[in-house]
Amino acid sequence: MVALDMAPLFVGVESGCFQKNGLAVETIAFTNPGDNNAALAGGAIDFSTNPFTLPFFAASNGVPIKTVSAAGGWGVMQVIAKSEYGIESVKDLADFVAKNPGKKLRIATLRGDTLELILLDAFEKQGLSASNFEMVYFDDLLAMVDAFRLGEVEMLSHIKPYTTQFVASGEATLVTDNARVWSPNTPNTVVSVLEKTLKQRPQVVEGYLKGLQCAAEIINSQPEKAVALLEKGNYFRVKNDVLLAAFKSQPEPITFTPDLKSVQGVVDEMVRLKYVKVDVPASKIFDTSLVQKLEQK
Repeated sequence: MVALDMAPLFVGVESGCFQKNGLAVETIAFTNPGDNNAALAGGAIDFSTNPFTLPFFAASNGVPIKTVSAAGGWGVMQVIAKSEYGIESVKDLADFVAKNPGKKLRIATLRGDTLELILLDAFEKQGLSASNFEMVYFDDLLAMVDAFRLGEVEMLSHIKPYTTQFVASGEATLVTDNARVWSPNTPNTVVSVLEKTLKQRPQVVEGYLKGLQCAAEIINSQPEKAVALLEKGNYFRVKNDVLLAAFKSQPEPITFTPDLKSVQGVVDEMVRLKYVKVDVPASKIFDTSLVQKLEQK
């Protein structure tokens, strides 16, 4: 289930944005992020779009990886609740817990993932903890959506546009997102290359980033056109009106320079919780100098 912030890649392909910048781009789908990392390390792909934690795993395993930009989109990770509870903020959630001591809401999430960390951090800011809820852990994103749809859980930590479909239909309310819990420019997914690609073919990396910027301009200024372009490839498992709503509800226009301080903070927390063993700082993995230069233009 591809996330909303992968849309610039797909719009770039369907609109000709990459061709305008001298590149022929082929998208290759992977069944899990680890396979994506392995393909990049082995040279089977030139660019990897993966959750921002994955480059840290690759680097800790000796892969000479460089993350060059965010994939494109903010506030993509969202926490939603069944609308019947009227929970529209984390404060509302804390009030519900205080007023209903015998009721533990069931929350679907992924253990050891950013989708769990967004919950833990949001809880902590309101004096809550995971013990106030029944955490239901999944290893499949689609199964999580189905569980929420079927009423097997009351809350869901997931990604747009799949959360959007429930909010747009009135089935759910938005509780919070990663833009509010961490920072406005904390990414969901990022774009990475091998270090040698950045050094030996900088013009290719620049062309790719320009293609993403071209696509972002379409999404930001003409979201209806972007949805029509995406329909060609059937990239997202939601209806067009839901995808349009997801684009229009982004907290701010798509840009590509991530907040590295926030990224480092999330990874540090994963290390503290012993979910991962990472000894490579973000400053060693991320090189966003090129995308920052392009965005200044």
